[in-house]
Amino acid sequence: MKYSKLNLAKEAISHKGFVQKIPDIFRMVKMWRRGAYPMRSLDIILPLLGLLYVISPIDLLPEVAVPVIGVLDDLAVLSLAIPKLIREVDKFLLWEADRKYNTGGAKIIDAEIVE
Repeated sequence: MKYSKLNLAKEAISHKGFVQKIPDIFRMVKMWRRGAYPMRSLDIILPLLGLLYVISPIDLLPEVAVPVIGVLDDLAVLSLAIPKLIREVDKFLLWEADRKYNTGGAKIIDAEIVE
């Protein structure tokens, strides 16, 4: 049975939202810590630190002291951290799907988009 990489990408990502990808994030971090998933440390640590910053009660610009700007710094960190984390999760899902189909003995071929 042949699988194209284009179909693998569609199946792996399936455009889930951030909240639905949270279990995938935990699975990605677990695989990375085991050494099974090859990824640069900064690609996962920085977005997770950004999310931790937003959740933590310690702020550079507290919402109580500076109400509008205090919220804006959290939004700025989220606007940088979430897209980076989603890109990394999408790469992980592609890697995971590729690994699943390669170990099953299926042949994966490159796909070319022709317009």
